[in-house]
Parts: sequence; structure tokens; C-alpha cells
Amino acid sequence: MGRAHARPEGALVMAVIKGTPTEGLTYNPNERKYWNKTALAQEVERIFDICHGCRLCFNLCPSFPALFQAVDKHGGDVRQLTAAETDYVIDTCYQCKLCYVKCPYTPDDGHEFQLDFPRLMLRANAVRRREAGIPLRSKMLARPELVGKIGNAASDLANWANRQPLLRRMMEAAAGIHKDKQLPEFHDETFENWRLGRPEPEGDRNMAVLFHTCFVNYNNPQIGKDAVDVFSRNGISLGCPKQNCCGMPALEAGDVKLAREMAESNVASLVPHVNAGRKVVAINPSCSFMLRKEYAELLGTQAAKKVAANTMDLCEFLFERKRKGDFNRAFRSTPGKVAYHIPCHLKAQNIGFRSRDMMRLIPGAQITMVEQCSAHDGTWAMKKEFFPLSMLTAKKAFDEMNDVKAEVTASDCPLAAIHFEQGTGVRPIHPIQVLARAYREDGFPTRLPAAEEEKK
Repeated sequence: MGRAHARPEGALVMAVIKGTPTEGLTYNPNERKYWNKTALAQEVERIFDICHGCRLCFNLCPSFPALFQAVDKHGGDVRQLTAAETDYVIDTCYQCKLCYVKCPYTPDDGHEFQLDFPRLMLRANAVRRREAGIPLRSKMLARPELVGKIGNAASDLANWANRQPLLRRMMEAAAGIHKDKQLPEFHDETFENWRLGRPEPEGDRNMAVLFHTCFVNYNNPQIGKDAVDVFSRNGISLGCPKQNCCGMPALEAGDVKLAREMAESNVASLVPHVNAGRKVVAINPSCSFMLRKEYAELLGTQAAKKVAANTMDLCEFLFERKRKGDFNRAFRSTPGKVAYHIPCHLKAQNIGFRSRDMMRLIPGAQITMVEQCSAHDGTWAMKKEFFPLSMLTAKKAFDEMNDVKAEVTASDCPLAAIHFEQGTGVRPIHPIQVLARAYREDGFPTRLPAAEEEKK
């Protein structure tokens, strides 16, 4: 596939780069050529050239405008990109996966180009980090459990420190975390400790187990509590197997070894439950995406494939119960107008809008979708060089959320919720929390008629 590109000064360059895969094609870190710089360069040139000619994803994230501008600067010849220009394209890809959803040339489409831009960027970063080393900030952000344990040990002090301008400036200088970025809160009691201190919830123990995620464990235990409550009300006792971070922060940091170790540990803990016929329901869309879409290739084992095939989003699982007529609709209060943000990592799982569908079952609920990306995307928005760009990129989402003028705002992603609070002043709650509150008479100010009748 040859293309003639016009340089700005009018000279012509023939960039003869085939669209079909080179010998360097692989997205599997277990293959030797994944780590070969020459093989990687062949694929980077090929895919950059395809994307430059297509431009379907021009408005999805900062990575594509950076790529197109850089290639245009070199007269359309991707082979002339400097290392710094390529690095910037890699660094501004925050792994939202939306380009994969939109791209017509992917492996899932069966297209001969076999184009997977997000995984190419993961590969490029991993190769770069293996050669140059992983920076201290990336090492820290790749271990959210360690950060959680430190913060949890003195939660009041940690939360206070995160609000002090002087200390935040020092953190920015030392760790590269932007001084103005609103950070997650820590709690005295983790979700795991809360769960251990309580009897088993009522319901069938043989249907599902909860992958509660390290964020919920350390930074927002209430989401996990509400998930347990909603499932119990629907006849399911959620078990909470031993687990650790899903590994996505490590994978995005370029630390494939750490990501693999985390994945292996989770698979070893979860696969006995899967073998017993239970589903793994995950709270955070990024974590469910990791278990579902990355574990099989990252580990390449049958156990990982089994876990991947049996992982579901919370509301996806409940939607299937609803289809079978087994969902509890005894709601006692209503949220009214809800502005619901659907995270990119849920879109990338191609399961439909199940959280919206479940909230619609609440009488009186009116759900308006907010589909723009929050641009938080894991740890990317925390970085000092990208926080301003993340806020700019997220402005469309913030404006959409404000325009709805809803009584309740919701998002499946608790990190996106923090970003929305910073951009709009209101923090969305998880859809499972909307359901949990609607089951209670005092969950929302507006009671449903059945609850009012019972009160008389």
C-alpha cells in the first residue's frame, strides 16, 4: 500500500509501507519478538502510517492529534518521526481503548491489518522501559495496594496532607503528581476488613464472587458494601476471595513482569470459584477489562482463559438475572433524573449499557447518558505533565454532565467520579449504589408510592 504524501514545501515523498502485518507483528509479551526493537519499529511505522491515512480516531484522545501533527510535519513520512515525537504519542495514549472500538481494522473484526493501537502503545512503552528502566513515579503508581496500605495506616493524616498546598507542591517536585490533582481519600477500615468482621450475607453462595478492586478496598469501601447489599437482596451471597491489584497500572507503567505476577496471583485465587460454576463480578470497569481482555494473553494459560470467560461487570450480571425474571424490583425511593457517565473501559467490553438498563428499572428514574471520556484513565491524569491536558480533554464530559441538571450523577468508574467532582463540583456515585439506595425508603428524598402506602 504505497502513498504519495505532500511535504509542506511542495516536494513529494513516496512512503511505501504495506498495510498488511510485518514479521514484527505481535501483541503477546510472551513472544520473544515482542521485545525486539527492530520488530517493534516495523509495526510502529506500519500502524502509524495506516492511522495517519485513516484519521477516524482524530478526536478520541491526545495521542492521535500528536501523531498526525508529527507525521504532517515530516511531509507524511512516518519513518521520519523523531524518538521524542514517537515517545509523546506513546505517552499521550492513556489506554481508554476507544480507538479499538472504533477501528475497522482490528483482529476482532478479522481484518488483515490486525491493528490494535492500544496494545501497540503498551508494547512500545514496555520495550522502552525494559531498556531505560521504570521511573520512580511509575513504580509507585503501578502498586496501588502499597499506596493504599500506607494511606490506610494513617488515613486522617494522609487525607489532610493531600489537601495541603505546600505538601502537594513538595509531592509534585518529588513524585511528579500534579499539585492540583484531587486525589482519592483513604479510610480507617478497608472493605476487606469490613467484610471479614461480618457474617456471610444472605443468599446463594454458589453464583458469584466479588472482585472488589484495590480502589474500593482502600479508597471507597462503601461501593463494595452496597454491591454486597444489592446482590444479597437478589438472593446472592457474594464471596470475596483473596485478591490483589488487577495489574493494569503495572501494565500501563511498562512493568510487564509485575503485571504478570499480579495476574497469576488473582487467577490462582479465582479459578477454583470459576471451576465451581461461579461468576467473577468486578466493580471497576478497568479491572473487569483487565481480567476479561488482558489476562488470557498476558499469561497464556487455560486457567487465565477460564477466568476471563467468566468475568462480568456488576450490572451486566444483574441484567442477566433480570432477563430470567429473577431481579428484585422492590424499590422504595427513586433518584429521579440521573446523569450517567459510561466509562470507556465498559464500552470496550462491548456488553451494552447495562448499568443504564438496571437503573431504568427504578420507577421514576430518568437516565441521561454522558458518553464523553472523563480523561482520568488510570494514573494518567495524576501526572504533572498531563493533568492540565486531562482537564481540557474532559471538558466535554464535564459540560455534558452539568447540562443534564440531574438530581443524581453516576459513573461505574470511581476514579472518573473523582475527576468529575474536580471538574463539576459533584461526585457521581456508582450505579450499584443508585440501586442500593433505591431499595431503601430513605435512600433518595422521593419515596415511591408503595413505601408511602406502607407508612400509613
